[in-house]
This record gives sequence, structure tokens and C-alpha cells, in this order.
Amino acid sequence: MAKNGKPQFVEIPMSQDDSLTPYQFPFPTEALEEIVVPDAAALDEREWVPQAKNVWFRPLCLNRSQGYWMNLLKVKQAGVLSRHRHAQPVHGWVIKGKWHYLEHDWVATEGSYVFEPPGETHTLVVPEGVDEMITFFQVNGVMIYVDPMGETLGYEDVFTKIDMCKRHYEAVGLGADYVQRYIR
Repeated sequence: MAKNGKPQFVEIPMSQDDSLTPYQFPFPTEALEEIVVPDAAALDEREWVPQAKNVWFRPLCLNRSQGYWMNLLKVKQAGVLSRHRHAQPVHGWVIKGKWHYLEHDWVATEGSYVFEPPGETHTLVVPEGVDEMITFFQVNGVMIYVDPMGETLGYEDVFTKIDMCKRHYEAVGLGADYVQRYIR
């Protein structure tokens, strides 16, 4: 801390000679490989896993060791998508289209970021006039599908997502192991 009570920022010295030199030591031997998805929007439609009528997801990271998944969600028809509860936080970023929750008065439009706190229960709706909605979501833990009175109808977690991917990729000729590229 500086004397005036404000944080003091330290400039990290780096000579011009080494600024473009990569790190020179090996990564930890137990570290997982990174995931790079060069075409996250997936021009190959087989990479989009059907979830419901007019609803698909594109896995980007299926983290079985920490219980979360990151995907693109694509909806190609206006209407109610699902009512669900989250036990852990969810992060979303709208890439295309718009959507909202019946339980809130805001609308998530292109470029919007949404944070959903643990304990949140809501009903996702894609409004009339939206031909396609695509949103990036990071979902932590379990997503519990419920009726209007909170009775459990089903659930999704990273393991059910992995199983859905395996079945779909096998059925479309990519092979069940195709999902391995997203699993950590």
C-alpha cells in the first residue's frame, strides 16, 4: 500500500530483448492440456447436440472434475425453453438474438452478460420475432428442471451432458469418443 492508502502498482520489468520469448520451462507434468476450439460456432452442424425440439448445445468445455460445463446454446424458435433451478452460479453472454425470464423484468440482448446466483429459479423464454438465439453459458453444478410449484421434473449435470454428446456424436458418425476433446 502506498502512503496515501491507495494500492501501489508495480511495473514488471521486461527488456525488449525478451518480451517475445516464450516461457522457457516445462508446464507441470500433472497439468491438463488446454482446450482450443478454433470454430466454436461450428460450421459442421453435427457438432451441435440436440437437446429439445429446436434447441441445441455446442459443448466447449465439459469439466467432470469440477462439475461444470461451458457451451453455446442455440434456439431456433420463439417460445418457452425451460423452467429450472440452479444450485451454483451461472454466467451467460448473449451472442445472437435475445431472451428473458418470466420471473424478471429485464431482457438479455446481443452483447448482454447475465449472472445467475445460486438458488435462482427461472423460466427461459425466447420472444416472438427472434429467429435464432445463441448464448454462451457456463453452468456450474446441477440444473434442476421444475414445475411452477418447484416440484422436480429432471436434472442436467456435466455427466448427463457428456452422455448426450456421446450418443449424438455416435449417431451422426463422429464417434462417441469425439466428446473427449471437450472433457477435462
